[in-house]
Amino acid sequence: MRIAVLCGGWSAEREVSLRSGAQVAAALSRRGHEVETLDLDPSCWERIRGGGFDCVFIALHGRPGEDGTVQGMLELLEVPYTGSGVLASALCMDKSAANRVLSAAGLAVPEFEELGVEVAGEAGEVERLAGRYGFPLVVKPVRQGSTIGLTVASDPDQLANGLLLAGRYDRRIMVQRFVAGTEVTVGVLATPHLQVLPSLEITYDNPTYDYEAKYTAGKSRHVIPARVPPPATAALEAAAATAVRALGCEGMARVDFIVSRDCTPWVLEVNTVPGLTELSLLPDAARAAGVALDELCERLVRHGIERHRRSRPGP
Repeated sequence: MRIAVLCGGWSAEREVSLRSGAQVAAALSRRGHEVETLDLDPSCWERIRGGGFDCVFIALHGRPGEDGTVQGMLELLEVPYTGSGVLASALCMDKSAANRVLSAAGLAVPEFEELGVEVAGEAGEVERLAGRYGFPLVVKPVRQGSTIGLTVASDPDQLANGLLLAGRYDRRIMVQRFVAGTEVTVGVLATPHLQVLPSLEITYDNPTYDYEAKYTAGKSRHVIPARVPPPATAALEAAAATAVRALGCEGMARVDFIVSRDCTPWVLEVNTVPGLTELSLLPDAARAAGVALDELCERLVRHGIERHRRSRPGP
C-alpha cells in the first residue's frame, strides 16, 4: 500500500510529532509499504489529494492534528486516515467537554472548573480558587497535550503564575482538584474490536510528569503492569474501556489515570493520538500485550481503510 505519514505541524508538540512520525514511517516500511512522510503545512493537502495514497497515518499531536481539524479535512478529501474521527478527536482535545462526557458515563473525574483568560486574571480569583480547591491544585490549558502549560500549584504565587502560563497556550483554562495516588495509563486499541492493553505505571525524577520527563531518556520509567492492587487493575481496565466507548474513540487511545489509595481510578484525560516515539507509553504497553509497533501501525492503517470503505454509500 501507499501510505502518507502526516506529522510535525505547528503545535507546541511539533518535535514529538516528528519523532512519532519517523517511528511510524520506519515501522510501515518494514511491513513492505511505500511510505511518504509529510509535514503538516498548507502545501500538504495538494500532495495528499493527488498522491494516490491508500491511507494517511495521522502522527500529529496537539492542534490542529488531534482536535478534529485534520480529520475533517481528510473527510472532505475522501482519503482514509487512522485513529478517531472528527467528533471524538474534538471531544478528547477539549478537556472540559471530555470530562463532562466521562462524568455522565459514571467515571470518576476530579472536580474542575473552566475559566476564560480574562476571568483568571481578575482580582480575587486566586483567593477564590484556593478557597474552593485547596492546595495543591492543578492548572492547565483546556486544549493542549503533553502536560504543556500545566502547573501543580502549592501556594497562591504558584497558582497565579500557573494561570498566566496556561493562558499562553489557550484562552480557556482548567483548574482541577489535585488527587494523590499512583499515575497509571491504560492503552486501548479499537480496530474495531476493543483490546485493553496492560496497565502501565509511570515513575519519574522530575517533580511532575512534565514534557522533559516524558521525552528525555532516563527521566522516567514504565512499570508494566502497574503496581496497584488487583481490584484497582480491574477497575482501570473497565474505566478505560468505558471512556473510549463514551467518547467514541477509534483506532487507538490512551487513558490517563490517578489511582487513589481506595483503588478509585480517577480519569485525567484521554489521548486520541498518543505518542509513538521510542520513549512513549502506548507502544510499550502494546509490546507487553504481544503487539509490536509494526503490527500496531499495520492494524491502524487497515482499520482506517475499512472504516472509510464502510462509510461510503454503495450497492
